[in-house]
Amino acid sequence: MPSVISTDVLIVGAGVAGLWLNARLRREGFSTVLVESATLGGGQSVKSQGIIHGGAKYALHGALTGASEAIADMPRRWREALAGDGELDLSGVRLLSEAHYLWSPGTIAGNLTSFFASKAVRGRVDQVKGDQLPPALQDKRFKGKVYRLAELVVDVPSLVQRLADLAGDGLLAGQQIEPLLEAGVLVGLKVDEREIRAQRIVLSAGAGTAALLENLGLTKPAMQRRPLHMIIAKGPGLKPLYAHCLGGGTKPRITVTTHPAADGQWVWYLGGDIAEAEGVARTPAEQIATAQKELGQLLPWIDLSTAQWATLRVDRAEPLQSGLTRPDNAFLAEEGRLLVGWPTKLALAPDFADRAINALQRDGIQPGQPAPLPELPKPPMGVPAWEQLLP
Repeated sequence: MPSVISTDVLIVGAGVAGLWLNARLRREGFSTVLVESATLGGGQSVKSQGIIHGGAKYALHGALTGASEAIADMPRRWREALAGDGELDLSGVRLLSEAHYLWSPGTIAGNLTSFFASKAVRGRVDQVKGDQLPPALQDKRFKGKVYRLAELVVDVPSLVQRLADLAGDGLLAGQQIEPLLEAGVLVGLKVDEREIRAQRIVLSAGAGTAALLENLGLTKPAMQRRPLHMIIAKGPGLKPLYAHCLGGGTKPRITVTTHPAADGQWVWYLGGDIAEAEGVARTPAEQIATAQKELGQLLPWIDLSTAQWATLRVDRAEPLQSGLTRPDNAFLAEEGRLLVGWPTKLALAPDFADRAINALQRDGIQPGQPAPLPELPKPPMGVPAWEQLLP
């Protein structure tokens, strides 16, 4: 029979949000156990594009919205952490790009010039030309305009690995997760028959949180899933590109990020409007054909003739909103010892951690003196989608 474990905070779900919170808590002296039923970062985290949004794309059609205001400080916080002098030491995490770009094919560029000069985004957006352009756009046939955003793009697998290193001995692979009750009150969880008692329990398991809540007999907070149908291309003709291509609507026409494959080739990972409602309804073959046509029109000088293609369906798990709209901030709800939340976006992981730590401080939760942890079975690392789907 596994021994009973006591800890200050028990976290379920080792995506970037759970790992970030775990590292913050440990840095502040709390003991933690972080449980993962599958792979580290293997849900939404490793399927994200790695963009640390600062909100500029949300401000394309008017003043800064609640979403862009909430997220505006995230690039600074991530940048400091990646430099090793922020709230976490993430030095060594691979940075794919120092900036993300907004790219207009030319038809709507004029409408954007005055907006980008406005007070709303001044200092966060600069137009670039010539050899300052992303490599994939440095062609004499390119006629559009490109704006550089002060937003990073990180290699999510190396981020997950670093955050896992900061978790020390507290990672636990666990499949069967059940409530641990005393006199009808939740005091911890049973993980594969191992009792874990904690002052607070945090559910940060993304889409898996719905099933965990059901196991605990709870119906709130309710969760929504907003699906995506992402496209993956890999080939020797691809060049680095990290950009939103604007199409005149409220969402980028297509969002491209570039990632290194294990065999040394570049992978393009394509999201944006192409991956949303209409894209979700397409078959994989239809979605690939749509992407090939779009890229052929937008970037005819890029050789895609030998590229390999795949698609990936992703469910973004979030707190339920009316009309399935996107939440503006990270979300956290409280029920006794239980904290339940979703970061809603990779960039908002620090905001999610703030909310959980603020809840602990408000309730007077202090680091205790739990016994040292026994050696625990560790969850494996998640693998990027392109390593699973493409040879």
